[in-house]
Amino acid sequence: MLAFILRRLAQSVAVLLTVGLVSFFLFRYVGDPINAMVGQDTPAVEREALRQKLGLNDPAPVQFIHFIANAARGQFGLSYRTSEPVNRMILERIPATLELSFCAAMFALWVGVPMGVYTGLYPKHWSSRALQAVSLIGISLPTFLIGILLILFFSVMLHWLPSFGRGETVTIGWWTTNFLRWKGIEALILPSITLGLFQLTLLMRLVRSEMLEVMRTDYIKFARARGLSNRAINFGHALKNTLVPVITVAGLQLGSLIAFALVTETVFAWPGVGQLFIQSVQFADIPVMAAYLMLIGLFFVVINLGVDLLYFAVDPRLRSQVGGRAGAH
Repeated sequence: MLAFILRRLAQSVAVLLTVGLVSFFLFRYVGDPINAMVGQDTPAVEREALRQKLGLNDPAPVQFIHFIANAARGQFGLSYRTSEPVNRMILERIPATLELSFCAAMFALWVGVPMGVYTGLYPKHWSSRALQAVSLIGISLPTFLIGILLILFFSVMLHWLPSFGRGETVTIGWWTTNFLRWKGIEALILPSITLGLFQLTLLMRLVRSEMLEVMRTDYIKFARARGLSNRAINFGHALKNTLVPVITVAGLQLGSLIAFALVTETVFAWPGVGQLFIQSVQFADIPVMAAYLMLIGLFFVVINLGVDLLYFAVDPRLRSQVGGRAGAH
C-alpha cells in the first residue's frame, strides 16, 4: 500500500511538472504583458526597464526554472494587470469556485445516481424512458445556454432566485462561505444546477448501463435463488458492484467541474478563479493564468490519488491483488 502511494506521488509530481511546462511556454506567446501594464505613450526606455525588472528578457529555460522554483514555494509573483500578489488573488476567489463545484457535484450525485439506479432496474417503464429523454438536455445543450435559460425562467419571469453574483457571504478567517446565509444559498442554486447538469446526465447513464449489466450476471441470479429480497439484491449486491466505475467518473468529473466552472462563473458573474482566468486572458496576465493551470493540475492530481485510494475501500479484489504482490516480494 505504501509503495503504491509513493508511486502515485512520483507520478503526480511528473504530471505537475508537465502542466507547468505546457502552461509556461503556452502563455509565453499569448501576448506582450507590457502593453497591458503601461500606456501607449510610455517611452521605450521605461518599457525595457520594466521588462528587465520582470525578468522577461531572460532566456525561456531560465524563466521556467524560476517559475517552477517559485511555484514549489507557492509563490507566483505579481499580477501584470493589478500588481497584486497572485496568491492573494487566488485565495480571495478559490472559496467561491470550490463551493460552487461542491454543490454542483452533490447535485449530480444525489440526483444522477438514484435516477441511474431506477432506470437500470426498470428499463422498460414509461417513467424510465421519460427520464432518459429529459436527460438528453444535459448533453445536448451547452452550459452557457442552460444558464441563460435558467436565469430567464427563474430570475426574470418568476423572480424566485438571483440571476448573478454570490449573494450574502460570511467570512471565517480567509474563507468566505455562502452556506451560512439564506441569500447566499439562493445564489448557489442556479449556477450549481447549470454546472452539474452535464455531470448528472453522465452519472445517470453510467449507473444505468452498469446496473443493466450487473443484473444479468450469475451471482445476481444466485442471490435470487437464495430467496434474498429485491432490496438486498438491488442495493447490497448490484449497486455495490457498480461503484468502482462510478467513483472513477465522479472523481474525474469533480476535477472537471473545478476546471470548467469558468463558463458558469462568466454567465452568473460568479467571483471565482474561473472568472479571474478569463479576465487574465484578456490582459495577457501570464502569472495569473499559469497559477490557475497549476492549481487545476494540483486538483486533478489530488482527486485522482483520492479515487485510487477509494478503490481499495470499495473493491476487495484490489486489496487482495496488492496483498498478493506484497507477499510474493
